[in-house]
Amino acid sequence: MYFGIILIANMLGALSGMGGGVLIKPLFDLIGIHSVAEISFYASAAVLTMAIVSTIKQWRNGMALQARLAIYISLGSILGGLAGGKLLELLLASHMEDNMVLHIQIIVTILTLGYAFLYSRFNWPSIHLKSSGWVLAVGFLLGGLASFLGIGGGPINVALLMFCFRLPIKAAAVYSIITIFFSQFSKLAGIAISTGFASFDLSYLAVIIPAAICGGYFGAKLSGIWSEKKVVLVYQWMIIGVIFLNSFNLLTK
Repeated sequence: MYFGIILIANMLGALSGMGGGVLIKPLFDLIGIHSVAEISFYASAAVLTMAIVSTIKQWRNGMALQARLAIYISLGSILGGLAGGKLLELLLASHMEDNMVLHIQIIVTILTLGYAFLYSRFNWPSIHLKSSGWVLAVGFLLGGLASFLGIGGGPINVALLMFCFRLPIKAAAVYSIITIFFSQFSKLAGIAISTGFASFDLSYLAVIIPAAICGGYFGAKLSGIWSEKKVVLVYQWMIIGVIFLNSFNLLTK
């Protein structure tokens, strides 16, 4: 079941730039086998693997990147990833019940999903931030949300990148995946340094990583073939589906 979820989620996530975690996290919550911390770890491992494979494939597809934008977004997302991961650790260590932390994650996810859908649906006007400080700040915000929510970035990445830098959706999807890579890498590195991985059942990675590799590869391959219009449709339908899924989890958990 985990293999199938990760394969499909990462394929759609790599194609749209949303990252597979936006589907993996709520579906794992729905299954309910693991704790909030465990689900966040497994989702991060899957999304990090997808981001590596997808970035390599997109580069081979010939997608050109603005080096300065990619570097500063990455630096910001590293810092944001560490901050978001630390915030989640503090909430879980504060004797707050798992369900309460889960509800906070779900509500923030639904709010960001709603904004992303409205932005993509109604073509709101965008701005064009140029200073390095603003690029770092955007990267920090995206990395922090990705790490705290355990969804690897999600639709807010693509929508905010399009809004702040006037990027077309396929280019925003590539920068989103780069942001996801660095935020999840820094989050997992933070876990390794602070508490280590002994509390997680690492045998699940034998299923998670191969599924994430396949999903990232096929999603990036489709991105190189499909038109911008098709990518927008995938993006919007994913948002609608995940809003319903998170709403169901909020009402039943």
